[in-house]
Amino acid sequence: MRRVFALLLSAAIGLQPALADGLTSKAKRELAQKNGGVYDDPEYDPATTTRMFRVSTGPSTLPPGQVAARIKDIAQLQSARDNQLVGYGLVIGLAGTGDSLRNSPFTEQSIRAMLENIGIATEGGSARAKNVAAVIVTANMPPFVQSGARIDIDVSSMGDATSLAGGTLVMTPLKAADGEIYAVGQGSVIVGGFTAQGQAEQLTQGVPTAGRVPNGAIVERSVPAEFDDQGVLTLQLRNSDFSTAIRIADAINDYTSQRFGMRVAAERDARTVQIRRPKNVSAARFYAEIENLVVESDAPARVVIDERTGTIVIGNNVKISRVAISHGTLTVRITEAPKVVQPEPFSKGETAVEPFTAIEASRPDARVAVLDGPDLETLVSGLNRLGVKPDGIIAILQGIKSAGALQADLVLQ
Repeated sequence: MRRVFALLLSAAIGLQPALADGLTSKAKRELAQKNGGVYDDPEYDPATTTRMFRVSTGPSTLPPGQVAARIKDIAQLQSARDNQLVGYGLVIGLAGTGDSLRNSPFTEQSIRAMLENIGIATEGGSARAKNVAAVIVTANMPPFVQSGARIDIDVSSMGDATSLAGGTLVMTPLKAADGEIYAVGQGSVIVGGFTAQGQAEQLTQGVPTAGRVPNGAIVERSVPAEFDDQGVLTLQLRNSDFSTAIRIADAINDYTSQRFGMRVAAERDARTVQIRRPKNVSAARFYAEIENLVVESDAPARVVIDERTGTIVIGNNVKISRVAISHGTLTVRITEAPKVVQPEPFSKGETAVEPFTAIEASRPDARVAVLDGPDLETLVSGLNRLGVKPDGIIAILQGIKSAGALQADLVLQ
């Protein structure tokens, strides 16, 4: 009895991933053919589906947004996404700027393996080539690409090579996260940087150890996708915002009400909008019609600060309450002026040196200003009146935020 129970439990565990993923459209069609052309989904409930996909009956009354943009520029289809590929390969033909095989032993092992694959025996020999570099090859495979298409690849050195200029990438298989090979890369590496070295000086511009091979990979296997069989399209906003999601749904519903006589879009959250595809129109043609609709996108007020580079980006809706700011550079000057002290005559004393320190503190650029930023222009002009540099503006913005006068989100990078 225990053995039978264990077999049933293992079978249930093995079937769990398949049951969790559900049936694909192809599997549903095959099952429908077996059942006489009708697929009966036992988990389908029309009332539940209607409650989950609730379309608004009329447009919302939202205030105008910030920027008018097309739907294709602020959102993307959930099913239309890139797939990342990675591979390990060799770049040959370098002018003495490759890996030193003593510090990069994996390069020598790769050279031996490559030569053995093409029928050259390397047993007992030693490779001392300086024109070979081990590299990592990465690529993004766009959606809907088919076998035979070409994609760009990036090549980056993983050893101690000094430059990849003039090199050629040898045939490199590119794998995805599932371990399958989807593309094969090969071609001449184009490097934007260069390095020049003499006996006493070295000049490097850009990054010579990373390059790119345009159209360097051929897709060998396409990612299976049944886009035309999808009855519900899911749009994902690049910048999540409830107002923008509602405006997208309203714009699509206004268009489909005139074009198809029905409202098909429903906002789900701040980032997701679901669209039910009308009948008698393909998914590609339907999305091509709605992706060019213009909506007014919106975004929360935000100030982005990068303290490493001193970059400050202030959004258009950033406002501050009326606040007084004092800013100035504190200068402290310390002067050491030791004094020599002579003893009195016939006192049998010794000449000594007494320390003397003079400390002066001043704040020459100190000034007080009142800022009241109803809009971006007023805020920037008020900060410029103080005559401060970017590092001072960063400190001022952080102080305003701590005082509760900055009506925006402060993002520190």
